[in-house]
Amino acid sequence: MEINKNPKKIQAEIDIPGSKSLTHRALIMAALAEGESRIRQPLICEDTSLTIGALKKMGAEISPKNGDLIVKGTDGEINQNGLEINLNNSGTSMRLLTSVAALSRKPCILTGSKRMQNRPIEPLLKSLSELGGKVSTLNDTGCPPVRIQGGGIKGGTTRISAAKSSQFLSSLLLASPYAQQDVTIEVSDSVASWPYVELTLAMMEAFGVKVERQGRNWFRVQAGQRYKSREIDIEGDCSSAAYFWAAAAVTGGYVATRHIKPFSLQPDFQFLDVLSQMGSEVVLGRNWVAVQGGSLSGVDIDMNTMPDQVPTLAVLAALANGRTRIRNVAHLHYKESDRLVDLGAELAKLGVSVKVKEDGLEIRGGKINEGTIDPHHDHRLAMSFAVARLVKPGINILDPDCVVKSFPNFWKLFEELKP
Repeated sequence: MEINKNPKKIQAEIDIPGSKSLTHRALIMAALAEGESRIRQPLICEDTSLTIGALKKMGAEISPKNGDLIVKGTDGEINQNGLEINLNNSGTSMRLLTSVAALSRKPCILTGSKRMQNRPIEPLLKSLSELGGKVSTLNDTGCPPVRIQGGGIKGGTTRISAAKSSQFLSSLLLASPYAQQDVTIEVSDSVASWPYVELTLAMMEAFGVKVERQGRNWFRVQAGQRYKSREIDIEGDCSSAAYFWAAAAVTGGYVATRHIKPFSLQPDFQFLDVLSQMGSEVVLGRNWVAVQGGSLSGVDIDMNTMPDQVPTLAVLAALANGRTRIRNVAHLHYKESDRLVDLGAELAKLGVSVKVKEDGLEIRGGKINEGTIDPHHDHRLAMSFAVARLVKPGINILDPDCVVKSFPNFWKLFEELKP
């Protein structure tokens, strides 16, 4: 379908950097593999740099080369004797690397920021303990810091709750090939953000490890499997692209984002369906996606599979006609900020009618004022309110540099969105 471009509206073509989720997973599997892997077009940001630094301390050799990353793996021989590894506020790094660190026969401590020390990790530690890993928190809150006493992961069967984070399950899966025995994982409830687990499983297969599964609640990884070193291309980050898709939606403009695979497995690719429901037009190219904005209408939608886009949708809802209801995202209380409470408070500052629910938000659209926004050190809040600033230039965003967590050149690229 050909989209008619209005020369008075935003028209832009943006190169989207590599996926943060894919970069984290590729780094971990390459670090556990034997031999040398090459990761092409990785995302280098605060979070992935923390993962790189931690994996180096665990024995992997990681170096940049012509924009790529060269990883010399450990063949599962993790060694971080006595180190304290600070993962700041990277929840992905903390959760995924906890199981990797537990493979070591030597001790270490994984710690992080003050906010990290309020983010739950107990379900993961309970499962690792059931599998023979010697892990615990340094406090009685069920949150980091995490102590790895050493001894590796024996294997066996565990039952885990992943209602607060899919990363608990992904973490166990990533490390399971290097357990001493087969690992069977039973999931006790629904998995928050399930598509991220699908992403983990697909990448494990790409690195040569097979996982038996029955639906979303039973997984088995046979012992003795090993990740195979390889070359891998990291596709553009749909979570990052979504802010540019939203920019087209709120301005009635046209934005094409390059390096996005059509029908990507990344969960936030489905945000295009939300934009379509709200009144935008979407075109899929061979290696790009374009959005043409239209008249925006509110939606009633379950956002459990793409929680990172709740702030983006909330801003769109404030600018849309009618009511928007965002459901089934209670786990957003445990992100870089309390992403529901803080988002509701900042929208209210701009005169938006918003109700914060235990598992979501209700927003009455059509009115938004100018004002000063505190993103609460949350990169996704800052980038979402940048979209609102396209309509209300007087919106001021404090701590704009917090976007380095996932998208260091966000503001530079966003400046290209000019009519």
